[in-house]
Amino acid sequence: MMRDIVVGLDGSEQADAAAEWAAAEAVPRGTGVCLVHAQVPVPETVLPFLPRESERAWGEEMLARAAAELRERHPDLPVTTRLLTDSPAPALVAAAQESELLVLGSRALSSVAGYLLGSVGLTVAGAVEQPVVLVRASDSAPTPGGPIVVGADARQPVDAVLSFAFEEAARRHSPVLVVYVQQLPLHAGMGPAMVPDFRLAMVPEIRRSLEDLLEPWQAKHPDVDATARVAVGSAGLELVAASRTASLVVLGRRTRRSALGPHLGSVAHAVLHHSPAPVALVPHV
Repeated sequence: MMRDIVVGLDGSEQADAAAEWAAAEAVPRGTGVCLVHAQVPVPETVLPFLPRESERAWGEEMLARAAAELRERHPDLPVTTRLLTDSPAPALVAAAQESELLVLGSRALSSVAGYLLGSVGLTVAGAVEQPVVLVRASDSAPTPGGPIVVGADARQPVDAVLSFAFEEAARRHSPVLVVYVQQLPLHAGMGPAMVPDFRLAMVPEIRRSLEDLLEPWQAKHPDVDATARVAVGSAGLELVAASRTASLVVLGRRTRRSALGPHLGSVAHAVLHHSPAPVALVPHV
């Protein structure tokens, strides 16, 4: 039996969009949705002046209202709620360990600035061991039937990423587009006449390697149409451009921890901040 999809709520429209995305995702998966809210700890010096019961009541009422709205739109969907008492980041990471998928909202500052995840969202997205999807509340909804865009990195394992993408595509009856970006060295801006770059000649070979990589997944999911695209330039810019017609963008994320704690790479940051489509971060070793 599949575990529930957990959604972190904070009363914002971005969190509401995340809850709706999770509900639509849970139906074909045959699972439920668990809405959670983590109360922000209040400093001890301030505690005597704040009515803590009112804060708890607000969280419970917000969860109940969101659950009622989801049940009204999805009558057959099992919806549960949990009020978490730990700090938001560790509370959400712990809740994700019991889930199939964690879904969070992302704030949109403007068409240029894109997402503002905040310290909690970035910490959680970089620390959970389950896939996490970040959903943006926007007037420009994801393209219905658009492809599942996968950012491929030849330097990292891709099995978990491709497995997630193909399973999503099979449920949605959507195609898969795998994008690999060959980044040019800094001196390439001087022009090919001055500094010829052998990497441009490698594009056909890289595309064949990607097609070979996709072959076993296409055999496992014969109804999913999958294609590979090789671009030359900035991985962040290319994936953001592809996200404009995507229904979902899927990226890999290392589960290894650095001395400074969990973190996301520069490409993931670029996509998370500017993709109009939801972005799934899939952990791998």
